[in-house]
Amino acid sequence: MRARGWETLDVILISGDAYIDAPQIGTAIIGRVLEQAGYRVGVIAQPDTESPADITRLGEPALFWGVTAGSVDSMVANYTALKKRRRSDDYTPGGENTRRPDRASIVFSNLIRRHFKPTVPILLGGLEASLRRVAHYDYWSDSVRRSLLFDAKADLLVYGMGERTVLEIAHRLREGSTVYGIRGTCEIAKEAPVGYLVLPSYEEARSDPEAFIRMYKGFYDNTDPVTAKGLAQRHGDRWLVQHPPPAYETQDELDSWSALPFARDAHPSYRGKGKLVALDTIRFSLQTHRGCYGECNFCAIAVHEGRRVRWRSERSVLDEAAGLTKHSAFRGVIPDVGGPTANMYGFECTKKIEKGACTEKRCLYPDLCTQLPVDHSRYTRLLGKLRRIEGVRHVFVASGIRHDMVQRDERCGMAFMDELVRHHVSGQLKLAPEHSADDVLALMGKGGTEDLLDFRERFFAISRETGKKQFLTYYFIAAYPGSEERHMHALREFASRRLDIHPEQVQIFTPTPGTWASVMYHTGRNPFTGEPLAVARDLADKQRQKDTLVPRVPSQHSRERRRKR
Repeated sequence: MRARGWETLDVILISGDAYIDAPQIGTAIIGRVLEQAGYRVGVIAQPDTESPADITRLGEPALFWGVTAGSVDSMVANYTALKKRRRSDDYTPGGENTRRPDRASIVFSNLIRRHFKPTVPILLGGLEASLRRVAHYDYWSDSVRRSLLFDAKADLLVYGMGERTVLEIAHRLREGSTVYGIRGTCEIAKEAPVGYLVLPSYEEARSDPEAFIRMYKGFYDNTDPVTAKGLAQRHGDRWLVQHPPPAYETQDELDSWSALPFARDAHPSYRGKGKLVALDTIRFSLQTHRGCYGECNFCAIAVHEGRRVRWRSERSVLDEAAGLTKHSAFRGVIPDVGGPTANMYGFECTKKIEKGACTEKRCLYPDLCTQLPVDHSRYTRLLGKLRRIEGVRHVFVASGIRHDMVQRDERCGMAFMDELVRHHVSGQLKLAPEHSADDVLALMGKGGTEDLLDFRERFFAISRETGKKQFLTYYFIAAYPGSEERHMHALREFASRRLDIHPEQVQIFTPTPGTWASVMYHTGRNPFTGEPLAVARDLADKQRQKDTLVPRVPSQHSRERRRKR
C-alpha cells in the first residue's frame, strides 16, 4: 500500500487458503477482476483468529469485506469422512493443517465484527458459502443448519462464480446505491418478495424429511440463469432471499479474466515456511472451461458453477500457454488442460443455451441426450496445438474425462482417444466409474460399466501400439447411500475380474451440502421415487464397506500387539 501511495483500500478479501496468485484460485481472480476495474484490493490470507494483528493490519476497507473459507469447504478440508481431523492441508505452507478454522466463513465474519464496530458490508463467497446458502444438511453436526448468511451474521452472500456480481456490488457501493436485489446474491429480509418461489421453511426442513426433499428440489430446479425464479425461505421471523443467478459469463469475459497479470506463484511471505502443495498442482495448468452437464448426484458443480458449459476461445488458451514459457519456474510441462471434466470443452446443447437447462431430463443420464452434440474435435485440435508451442515439452490431461462421452462420439471420439493416449497421458489416466452395481450407479446418476470396459480396451490397445507402458486409475466410492456390503463385494469382484486391479483410489462417501446425495443420506430415501434407502451411518459400517474393497494392512504397532497376545 505504501509503495502504491494508498492510504486505504476499497476492498479487503479474507481467505482460509494461503494466497496463490493464479486463475484457478477464487480469491485471486476476484481480486484481479476488481483491480482491473480500478479498485484498490488487499488480501488477508489465513488470519490469526485469536489476535487482532492480522485482521487489522490493512485497516478498514472503504467499500466491503469479502470473506471466503477458501477453495474447499472448511469442514471437508479439516475432517475425513470418518470425522477424523485431517493432518495435512494442501493450501497451507508446510502442509500442516493448523491455519483454517472449522466453519471458517462464520469465524472470519465474527473476527471482523469483533474488531471493527460498526463496519462496511461483509460479503460471503466461495464454495462454502455457495453450497450453504439455503438451509442444508451438515454431516459434521448431523443436523439441518440455517443458511450460512444467518450464522455468519454477514450482510450479503454471493453464490456461484461471482466476478460479475462482485463488480456490480462494488460499483453500487462506490456510487452510494443500495446493494440489495442483485442477481447472484442472497440477503435477509423481513418479507418474501412478490413472485418469488417460497421453499419449505428452515424449521419444516429441519423436522420433516419430505419437506427437506421438496426444499432441495425447488432449490436445485432454480439454478439456471435462463429459467430460475427467485427463492425465499423463512428462518424464524425473517426470510432468506435468493435472487436469481446472473447470466453466464461470455467467452470474451472468460478470455479477458484469464489474461489478467497473475504471478502464478505463492505470496513471497511464505518463503522458508515449507512447500505449498496446491501451487504445484495448479501453477502451470490451463483452465479451459466452467460448468458441467454431468450432474452426478454426489457432486455440487452444477449448483456452484452451473449446468451449462462455457469455454474459452482457442486463441486465449494458446496465448496463456505461450505466456507460461516465459515464466522463470516453467520447465516445459503443462500438467493439465481442462475444467470440471476435461473433455466437455467446446460443445453444448443449443436448446439449453436458448431456453435453459431441462428440469426433468439430464444430458448424460440415463442415456446421452440426442440434443447434446458431443464433439471432441475442438478439444483434440487444442491439445495438438498446445504441444507444438515452442518451449512446451509435454501437455497432459489430469483433471479426468467422461469415458462414456468418448464412446458416444462416433465422428471424433476415436481420433480424440488416439491423440489423448499417444501424447497426453503422464503414465496414468484418471477415470471415475465410482461403482459397478447398477442400482448404486442409478442413485449416483451414472451409467453402467459397458462404456468403461470398451474405453479400457481401446486405451490399452493404443498404448501397446505406441510402445508405452501406461495405466488407468479408477476412483470408487464406498458407503454411498443405497450401497451395502454386498454391493462392495460385487465391486471387488468386478475390479478383479474385469479391470484386473486391486483398487487403491477408494474414498468413503462424504455428504456435502448442495448435492442430491446428501439429501439421500439425511432422509434415508430416494428423493426421485420416495423409496427407502439403506444408509451406512455408523462409522464402523462405513469403514467396513471400504475395507471390503481395499483391505487394511495392519500397522506394525497392531501386528506387535497381536503377537504379544
